Amino acid sequence: MARERGGIWIAIGVGILYPASLLLGRKKTLGLEHLPSSGGALIVLNHVSHLDGPLDAVTINRQGRVPRFLVKAGVWKNPVVGRILTGLGQVPVHRGTTKAADSMKAAVAALEAGRTVVVYPEGTITKDPEGWPMAARTGIARIALATGVPVIPAARWGTREILDHYHKTFRPLPRKTVTTRFGEPVDLTGYRGRPVTAALLREVTELSMDRVTGLLAEIRDERPPAARIRPEDSQE
Repeated sequence: MARERGGIWIAIGVGILYPASLLLGRKKTLGLEHLPSSGGALIVLNHVSHLDGPLDAVTINRQGRVPRFLVKAGVWKNPVVGRILTGLGQVPVHRGTTKAADSMKAAVAALEAGRTVVVYPEGTITKDPEGWPMAARTGIARIALATGVPVIPAARWGTREILDHYHKTFRPLPRKTVTTRFGEPVDLTGYRGRPVTAALLREVTELSMDRVTGLLAEIRDERPPAARIRPEDSQE
């Protein structure tokens, strides 16, 4: 498989994350035929643990792609971490500021340049007690409709069993299995070219998250809740 060129920072990241991922758990990846080998691709994933980013990066990079994540801008406040993230080509998200639109522009530019961009549409680790996806932000719909690239839904399960942020637990042993399943691209044919309204963005977002939730249900072999909670509905 031809690999996407990533540069020295990507090589450093691979050197750190690959060994760490082997220690943290076994990997099971399904549906790889749906992940494009080249060209822009927007990957939409659920978010259950702080381990998601590093392990998702390894899963995607093993397929020859260099993932660019949308990361909260506050993480850049640490100068060392910020330098590493910049070197890795990650995209800062400035919520509630005049720079809020910059992250979308950067994501669109990366996709138009043929890159792989990964988004956790919930914007934070899910607060659903059972780990199901929450209601998502509509940024993914804006990016998808602005670029026309394939939107690949995916779900991953197992990282929360290793590191659970809300319950302050870290259980690397015994080693758990982290399963990731990629799905067929979301069909947005009927939405492209239409006026971009709040209702349209919400509909595209819900369609994408329905696919993510469905993939997670397949991995867990469980029925998801009838409705996704909103962050403010949580008692955490």
